[in-house]
Amino acid sequence: MERGPPVWVGQVVVDNGIVRVILSRPDGDVLQIEYNGITNLLEDHNKRENRGYWDVAWNQPDQGPKGAVERIAGTKFRIITNNKDQVELSFTRTWKVSSHESGSVPLNVDKRYIFRRGTSGYYTYAIFERLKGWPKVDLGYIRAAYKLKKDKFHYMALSDDKQRIMPTQKDREKSHALAYPEAVLLTNATNPTIRGEVDDKYQYSSDVKDTKVHGWISLDPPVGFWIITPSEEFRSGGPTKQELTSHVGPTALCVFMSAHYSGMDLEMKFKDGEPWKKVFGPIFVYMNSVSHQNDYQKLWVDAKEKMLLEVDSWPYNFTESRDFPSVDQRGTVAGQLLVSDQYISKSLIQGRSAYVGLAAPGEVGSWQRESKGYQFWTQADDEGHFVIKNVRPGGYNLYAWVPGVIGDYKYDTKITIKPGLEVKLGAIVYAPPRHGPTLWEIGIPDRTAAEFYVPDPYPTLTNRLYNHSEKFRQYGLWDRYTDLYHDQDLVYTINVSDYRKDWFFAHLNRNINNGTCESTTWQIKFELVNVNKNVNYTFQLALASAHYAVVQVRFNDARAKPAHFSTGFIGRDNAIARHGIHGLYWLYSIDVKGNLLHEGNNTIYLRQAKSENYFQGVMYDYLRLEGPSEA
Repeated sequence: MERGPPVWVGQVVVDNGIVRVILSRPDGDVLQIEYNGITNLLEDHNKRENRGYWDVAWNQPDQGPKGAVERIAGTKFRIITNNKDQVELSFTRTWKVSSHESGSVPLNVDKRYIFRRGTSGYYTYAIFERLKGWPKVDLGYIRAAYKLKKDKFHYMALSDDKQRIMPTQKDREKSHALAYPEAVLLTNATNPTIRGEVDDKYQYSSDVKDTKVHGWISLDPPVGFWIITPSEEFRSGGPTKQELTSHVGPTALCVFMSAHYSGMDLEMKFKDGEPWKKVFGPIFVYMNSVSHQNDYQKLWVDAKEKMLLEVDSWPYNFTESRDFPSVDQRGTVAGQLLVSDQYISKSLIQGRSAYVGLAAPGEVGSWQRESKGYQFWTQADDEGHFVIKNVRPGGYNLYAWVPGVIGDYKYDTKITIKPGLEVKLGAIVYAPPRHGPTLWEIGIPDRTAAEFYVPDPYPTLTNRLYNHSEKFRQYGLWDRYTDLYHDQDLVYTINVSDYRKDWFFAHLNRNINNGTCESTTWQIKFELVNVNKNVNYTFQLALASAHYAVVQVRFNDARAKPAHFSTGFIGRDNAIARHGIHGLYWLYSIDVKGNLLHEGNNTIYLRQAKSENYFQGVMYDYLRLEGPSEA
C-alpha cells in the first residue's frame, strides 16, 4: 500500500497484504475479492454489476405505484487517502435535473471504501444527499449486497443458534412454489438433508439490535465472509426494526433502511424541494480462515470477537469525510428512567432494561416510523440507569419504552447535542397509560406476540433451523388457525385459560377452503363481582403487528352496530406472512362505559373485520381491563 492502488481505466485494484480487491471504475462496484487462495469470493459468473453493490428501491408518487430498483453506480472516481497505512476511495454520482427524465433516483451518492494495512477486510459507507429544489421521491430500501461464490459458500450463520447448510439457487429453481412469494418447498434439493424443507428469505430476518454480525462459510477451503455492522445509528425504525440478513444466492446483505415489517410507514418520503443528507455506515466486510475444515465453527467464534472489537472502536477515527463526526465531535446523554404506576407500587419503579433512545423530534412513539435521521439507543441497567454515547450533534427527542410496561415515553424537552457535551438528565419519570386497577390481563407487554401459543408447523412445511427456537419463523402458520378453530373461534376465559397455550399468536382469517376467507371473532370471557354503571372502565389493547386490518371491539353484544370501538384500517407490516413475531406497535386505551358491563358474566368480542386474504390480521401484544379510578 506504500505506492497506492494500481489504477487504470475500468477498474481499481487494492492489495493490503491480506485481501486483494478489484472495484469497477468509476461505478464503484466490488468485482473481485481475493483471499486465502480463493481467487474471488464473489460469484464471478455474475455480471460485473451483480457481485458487490449498493442499490436503492424508489418511486415517484406522481407517477403511480410502479417503482424501480436502481444500482448506485458512480460516474466519478477519486482517491481520498493514499499512504502506507490506508487507502480511501470515493465513487460519486451527481444527480442533475436533466437526468430526471432518464429515470434516475434524485440523489447524490458518494460511495466510499477504506482499506487499512493488516486488516482482513475493508470498510464501506455511503453519503446520500438531496439538494433543495429537487423533485419528490419515496425510497423503499437502501442496502449493500454481496453475491458470494456459489460453489464455495453453502453454510450460513446468523447467530449462535441460527446456522445451517443452505440450499442452492438451483435447488430453489427446481422447487415447488408455495402460496406466499419467495417461499418454496425444496422438492429436488441436491443435498438430501434439506430435501422437503421450506426456504424463504424472510425466515432469516432479525431485529437490527441482534444483527451486528452475520455471514457465510466456505468449507473447502474453510473461509468466512462476514458483514459486521458496529452501530445502528444509521438504520431506521429503532432497535427492534426487523431486516433481511442473508439468503439463498448465496447472498449477504446489509439493509440500512426498508419498509419490511412496517410497510409504507417507514418509507422515506421526500416532498418537492426537501433537502436531506445522511451517512450510511461504515460497515466492515470481514474475511477469516482456519487451517482445518473440521474447525469451521471457529470462524463464527472469531467473527463474533471481531464484531465486539469493531463495536468498541465506534465511531471510527479513520474516515475522511466531514459528514462522519469523530468521537470528540459527539456528545453523551445520561440519566435514570423510573416508572410511576400507583396500581403496581406506591413508590417509583426502576425502569429495568428499558430501551432509551434519541431520534428526530416527533410525537410519542414516532421513532419507530422514523427513517430520515439518525437514532441512538441503549438499554438501561437493572436500576434504569442509562448512558447514550457517541451522539452526533443535532436536535433530538428522547424516547423510551420498558419491557413489562405498556406504552411509550417521550421526554418533554428537546435535547440539543453539541461536540463534547454531556447532557445529564438525572431521574426522569414515565407514567404509563393507566386509569384504574388491573381487573385482569392477557400476555406480557413486550411489543411482541412471542409469549402466546405458536403452533407446530405442518410436518411437510418445516425449516429445521427453527425446530427448537423462534418457532414463529416457520412457514404456513396462518393456516394452522383454521385447523385448530375450524368451526368455532377462539374463546379465552379469564382465570381458567392460559395465554401460553390458549391464545393463538395471531388473530387471523379462517380459510373456508374455496379460495376465500372469512373474518373471525375472538371472545374473552370474565366475571365481575361489582360493576359501577356510572363510571368508565378502561380496556388497554396493545398490538404487536397489524396488516390491512380492522379490529372491532364489542362489550357483551356481539352484534352492536357500530362496534363500541374500532381501530379503523391499520397496518401494512406483513409480519404474519413474513414470519415475524412483531411489526409496528399500536396501543389503544379504550373507554368502556360502566353500563356496558354486567355483574357476573361478561364477554368482550374482538373481531378482525377485513377478510380479503389469509395474511390479513393482527398480533396482540397485551390486553388489560382496568377498573374505575380509586381516586
